Amino acid sequence: MNEEKFNGVMGRVERKRFIDGLLRWIEEYDAESQALSINWVARWMEVNAPGVLIGQETLDAARKMQKEMRQKKLSQSTINNRTQVVKRVLSLAYREWDWIEQPLDAKLRKPAPKNERHVYLTAEQIRQLVLAVPEGREVERKVILLACLTGLRKSELLALAADNIHGGRIVLRPGQTKSGKARVVPLPNDADELIASLPFDTTVHKLRVAFESARKAVGRKDLRFHDLRHTYASLLAEAGEVMTTVQALLGHSSLIVTSRYAHMFDSRLDQVAGRLPQLCDQNATKARGLKGLIDVTH
Repeated sequence: MNEEKFNGVMGRVERKRFIDGLLRWIEEYDAESQALSINWVARWMEVNAPGVLIGQETLDAARKMQKEMRQKKLSQSTINNRTQVVKRVLSLAYREWDWIEQPLDAKLRKPAPKNERHVYLTAEQIRQLVLAVPEGREVERKVILLACLTGLRKSELLALAADNIHGGRIVLRPGQTKSGKARVVPLPNDADELIASLPFDTTVHKLRVAFESARKAVGRKDLRFHDLRHTYASLLAEAGEVMTTVQALLGHSSLIVTSRYAHMFDSRLDQVAGRLPQLCDQNATKARGLKGLIDVTH
């Protein structure tokens, strides 16, 4: 008796394959922002774990996948992006599709990248970079500036459509984000021109060429597009926003991820004591009063 017939006789839910979950995710959600990682994981599973069922078997395969990537000295960020694909399928399988009876996605770890670089641009440096975008690349100039002012990932920016804009805010649907969760990001008051024509009439290649030309012109060949996201976090910290706000606007899954920016808030911590009520004088006054009372009673 094969498994399908056995499940029917025993009244058990038929177990689904990982590839079934992957295809359903793509069908039901806009997963374009993770297309590269999804395609890579799909190919790896096809070669190394064909037909693997969703459950412990998927966890075992994913851990093997992680191990192979570490052995190949891939960056932790790349490993995490590909691991997130498996985590997303496992999460949907439990929380939305009822394919499994317990949550398994949390059992796949995504260690924070070691010695992660952080490059932040000041407001003046942002202006210089934007002005350095070559003539004729007005669309790409808008995308680069919007990245600095919203912290959206490149894939999220290129997938923006008019129906993502609501009341001066960018509203990203669950399928448009890396975490698979909806995210709302406020737009600056003067950003109307940047989003006047969506989606942006450009491609990943055109954006890369424009960005690389601009960074070369300002003498910042070390700059990466993702650094514009870090720049947004820096601008938020300078504006006095708390870490939980930064977490929400960047779409981080937890404060642990946002803690990479903790050093930005150090100067604000020193100001906390100055904002607390001045109660020490009252305590000293009360102490002196008590001493006087003791002297009188004796």
